[in-house]
Amino acid sequence: MNHFTAVTLNEDELLRQALREDIPNGDITTNAIMREQRRGKVQLICKDNGVIAGLAVFLRVFELLDSGAEMEAYCQDGDMVAVGELLAVVTADIHAVLSGERTALNYLQRMSGIATHTRSVANALNGAKTKLLDTRKTTPNMRVFEKYAVKVGGGNNHRFNLSDGVLIKDNHINAAGGVKEAVARAKEYAPFVRKIEVETENLAMVQEALDAGADIIMLDNMDVETMREAVELIGGRAETECSGNMTEERVNEILGIGIDYISCGALTHSSVILDVSLKNLEVI
Repeated sequence: MNHFTAVTLNEDELLRQALREDIPNGDITTNAIMREQRRGKVQLICKDNGVIAGLAVFLRVFELLDSGAEMEAYCQDGDMVAVGELLAVVTADIHAVLSGERTALNYLQRMSGIATHTRSVANALNGAKTKLLDTRKTTPNMRVFEKYAVKVGGGNNHRFNLSDGVLIKDNHINAAGGVKEAVARAKEYAPFVRKIEVETENLAMVQEALDAGADIIMLDNMDVETMREAVELIGGRAETECSGNMTEERVNEILGIGIDYISCGALTHSSVILDVSLKNLEVI
């Protein structure tokens, strides 16, 4: 399992931005209640069944407010957790605990929800050769965390950003004047080591992408029978990816077609959070 064993400087800045959003000019409630520096312990309690993801990010929020913050974790990213389970105990300055609580929980809940949803869809693949991919349909400034959560849940990352790979979509095709023209320009411009993927909407476009020499052909919003015909038409001359409303039910429908990849934007844009809570704060 791939874990966040350390949060990078770039990720730190994202966490600092989130903290500044929530604490722009101090935490007036905590500052009023706690006039002196005291350390405390608080329990992280699970309130849902699911997959936990983002524990190191959760802790890092408190570390940015108190360099002496510590966490004793009783699970690790990728573990199934259950309602009522004690997941961890955080020890830190009480100001850091109270001021960082919401931000830390927001990250952990969001990432765990994505990991849980991904695990459910990945299980539907049931050992098939088809790989589950995420998309760029992520929350602004959350992509690094959300794509990590997909991997924890058993999915794979598609391109991370627009600099990562060539994916020619419908508007690119319109701008270039056709599939053939778009692929030719991509091959001329992009390094030869980059694969070229083309989004297609019907069998005629699939044939155009094949003739143009696309490496990967995306079958976008096609029904099951059209996808089956497209895979037969491609005949292994390019890798195949299907996308468009890829629910668990649809994944089950297309398992036998022989698709190489299924991309599912819902993993990051529609996952429900996994409810966790900080409880039983104790002054020490």
